Amino acid sequence: MLELFKAELKRVWIEFTRYPVDAIAGIIVITSVFYGLFLSARYIAGPNLQFGDRLDGIVVGYVLATLVIFVVTSIVSVLQIEAQTGTLEQVLLTPFGVSRVFLVRAIASLMLNLTLVIGILLIILLLTGRQLYFPPSLILPLITVILGAYGLAFMMAALALLFKRIQQLLGLTQFALLFLLTVPTETWSGALWVVRLLLPMTMGAGILRDLMARNLSLNGFDLSLALLNGLAYLALGLFLFRRAEVAAKRRGILGGY
Repeated sequence: MLELFKAELKRVWIEFTRYPVDAIAGIIVITSVFYGLFLSARYIAGPNLQFGDRLDGIVVGYVLATLVIFVVTSIVSVLQIEAQTGTLEQVLLTPFGVSRVFLVRAIASLMLNLTLVIGILLIILLLTGRQLYFPPSLILPLITVILGAYGLAFMMAALALLFKRIQQLLGLTQFALLFLLTVPTETWSGALWVVRLLLPMTMGAGILRDLMARNLSLNGFDLSLALLNGLAYLALGLFLFRRAEVAAKRRGILGGY
């Protein structure tokens, strides 16, 4: 497994160094979209606009959504590229297993994605003049969000494996993720609290907003629920991907991309 991780990490780095323009363009586009929305809101509200910690919470949610979108699209796009170039069959024959290969590949690419997202966050804070808190404890809820992101990524990859082209669905998913991770679900109560518990990554995102935007202390109970949510979605995603792999082999559709 260590050799596999080293190989995938090397592959990710080689691809990044050969095509750095895509990464730079992505950073520019993502930060420009947020800054454009920020300027529009400030213009509409006038000079007396007071964001308070709401803007900080939106910044955290927007950056989290960017990270999750990176994770989801990277796994799905790599799978589709492998299928189109005819190398997916070779991945399926590896002794490591296709699920393990794509999971290790996702972990290797996570390091690059985190670096890009941190750069986006710093640029947004610079442009908006906002300040966030960065306690060491934020690592824990961030892990729960990443687990849920991997689970969702493998669900989408399962659909890509069976139905080949899911670009439109992937686009709709990105908008749903942006809504899901920027809405302050930590303020929900009653029946909505149960909904929040079932939705992917919302618990972890709410904890991160409390830590980074409001400088609150870490809630151990909420963190435990967020961890269970992330692990459940990861297990479900890997299960569905494995089932899709078996179904694709049985139907003989892997070579028909």
